[in-house]
Amino acid sequence: MKAKAALVGRWRELATCYNTVACALDRALQDAHGLSMSEYETLDRLVDLDCEKRRMQEIAAAMYLSQSALSRTVARLEKQGYVERGLCEDDRRGVLVQITEAGRHRHAEARETHLQVLAEKLTP
Repeated sequence: MKAKAALVGRWRELATCYNTVACALDRALQDAHGLSMSEYETLDRLVDLDCEKRRMQEIAAAMYLSQSALSRTVARLEKQGYVERGLCEDDRRGVLVQITEAGRHRHAEARETHLQVLAEKLTP
């Protein structure tokens, strides 16, 4: 019984830590760069993958967002000119996402804010 209580306690600590960091990131990125945490993370995944185009389902699999939540996030980024979407030539059902130069620039600007919040919240 004690081990189960400890396990649940650890889970709650992790969830609280995640929520604290996620809220701080969302606030800081929105205030300084006009990006939500999900929008920044989407740009960050595209930059880190360092490829021309990436399938939406591959990005969703690497993130904490559902396919539909990622689709809405990408739509907002596309509206701001930070990404472009297109159909996969090999599989017309697939949607490809590509970061634009404006998206790379916005990501580079926001990266320091992201790292600053992570250091502030996660460094003991």
